[in-house]
Amino acid sequence: MKYLGFIFVFLIYSCDSKNLDEMKDNLNGYWEIESVTDAEGFEKSFSVNTTVDFIEVIDLKGTRKKVSPQLDGTFLTFAQNEAFEVKVENNTLVLVYLTPYDEWEETVLESTKENLIIKNAEGKIYLYKRYKPFIIKNE
Repeated sequence: MKYLGFIFVFLIYSCDSKNLDEMKDNLNGYWEIESVTDAEGFEKSFSVNTTVDFIEVIDLKGTRKKVSPQLDGTFLTFAQNEAFEVKVENNTLVLVYLTPYDEWEETVLESTKENLIIKNAEGKIYLYKRYKPFIIKNE
């Protein structure tokens, strides 16, 4: 009977660890911002975006860069990249950014194949959707 508690705790930890790994893997790709909600609850929606965020995570290190989708399906990449490390704190993914000019953290509230929700230290919540390219058909 005393092993039952140990097995239960192990299963919960395994499921949470698997979920965090899946959340980390889901960060990869192109993300288009939908809205930002500040700490007071004011929401700003974005119906048209000229840039999207490209996020790539390998192991526990990642980069985030702004790119501009082009009509031919390619991306114009801006020079600035933000490197970050992925940490797990209180069963939550935290992205830790460190640049020569600043250091900050963002908490990943949700990361699925289609949605990404991130909260920054100021309490702003960023809602992203997976970017879907605009396709022009030649006839």
